[in-house]
Amino acid sequence: MHLVIAGSSGFLGSHLVTHLEARGHEVSRLVRREPTSPSESRWDPYAGTLDRTLVRQADVVVNLAGAPTAGNPHSKKWARELRNSRVVTTRVLADTIAGGTGKPTLVAGNAIGWYGDHRDREVTESTASVGDSFMTEVCREWQAATEPAAEHGSRVIVLRTSPVIDRAAPPLKQMLLPWRLGLGARLGDGSQFFPIVSLRDWLAAVTFLAESELPAGPYNVSCPIAPTNREFTQALASAVGRKARLAAPATVLRTLAGRLAPEVLGSTRVRPMALQDAGFEFRDHDAIDVIAAALS
Repeated sequence: MHLVIAGSSGFLGSHLVTHLEARGHEVSRLVRREPTSPSESRWDPYAGTLDRTLVRQADVVVNLAGAPTAGNPHSKKWARELRNSRVVTTRVLADTIAGGTGKPTLVAGNAIGWYGDHRDREVTESTASVGDSFMTEVCREWQAATEPAAEHGSRVIVLRTSPVIDRAAPPLKQMLLPWRLGLGARLGDGSQFFPIVSLRDWLAAVTFLAESELPAGPYNVSCPIAPTNREFTQALASAVGRKARLAAPATVLRTLAGRLAPEVLGSTRVRPMALQDAGFEFRDHDAIDVIAAALS
């Protein structure tokens, strides 16, 4: 199978390339610099320049491009770059697919922020998007950008991904030192659900969806048992041999987190129903499993 991947230099993208190549697939990487190997192709999504033939002749096109979520949530520049880097890249790839005769599958990155705050109610792929938080609106626009490919008749898979927990990447990378020093804290009262997924399950799920003939639509990529923030905090503290006694006040978090406050304090009890119904088997089912995998 030939896959074209945008966002291949990021943490998830680079691991996905390695994983797919190990399974014998041919992978072409869209890069925004001069190519350094035959497997790379230069593109500029903001100028709309790319090798359209390469994209249209692929079996699967994967978009994981996007500016880092970590940054200054009070900054208009950060907000603009976060939104545009996701929406524009997706739209360019969807338009490119729609302009050809072939119908490659489009696997489009997205996030569980699409759902908004549902408190303790279970959230599956059929749950409505609610609220008007910054990230929820970004996720809606991000998904809407795939529509040209869907209207063309291509199978469009939307990855509603929870935070991927691994020691080498945010958010866990930044958490480890304070937690090991005994300074880790739950967020607010910790009752909000905090869906997560391990890197190995994320890689396996995306590969499963790309290789399969499963129906188009959104798929939650999240561990089956979503922990609360309190449960996650306790599991992480236990894993590094510390106690979880501290709490960051919600009022302080709302000020510090700015546009991301609804994601920090909101609650999304995600269940990966579509993947489970399709027969995908998670290796890491809850916070204890995910953190153990992340630290192994």
